[in-house]
Amino acid sequence: MITPGDSLPHHEFQHLGKDGMASLTTKDLFSNKRVVLFAVPGAFTPTCSESHLPGYIILADQFEAKGVDAIICLAVNDAFVMKAWGDSQNAEAITMLGDGDGSFCHAIGLSQDTGRFGGLRSQRFAMLVEDGVVKLLNVEKPKSFEVSDAQTMLNEI
Repeated sequence: MITPGDSLPHHEFQHLGKDGMASLTTKDLFSNKRVVLFAVPGAFTPTCSESHLPGYIILADQFEAKGVDAIICLAVNDAFVMKAWGDSQNAEAITMLGDGDGSFCHAIGLSQDTGRFGGLRSQRFAMLVEDGVVKLLNVEKPKSFEVSDAQTMLNEI
């Protein structure tokens, strides 16, 4: 598993934004930036939609005040699903990023196999990344939501 002090691996994501589909690399997303990246097991799922994503939406201005350049929400879903979920949550301040095949989550050691429920998914986590290097990493225990929430991350930054 990736740990604080490690650099994020090179990866290319497909992102659907207001200007259409684009390929974004970890370099595009994290170089020369201070970024909070949080991951959820799946878009439109209960805890993710009712608590995890909304917390970051509500506190986005406070993250910016602490010098965070971007907040990224990651899930093992495609770019179309991530855009639809972001639109449904009014997540304009959040970059909704799909890890379509789960290969990024796997590469950083934070994937999980949920079997017939959904297959390969991300573990629930949050990290602070500065210029591509992980500075803080909070990984949830299975079926927990205690350390990757927006308020906890805000307090720790």
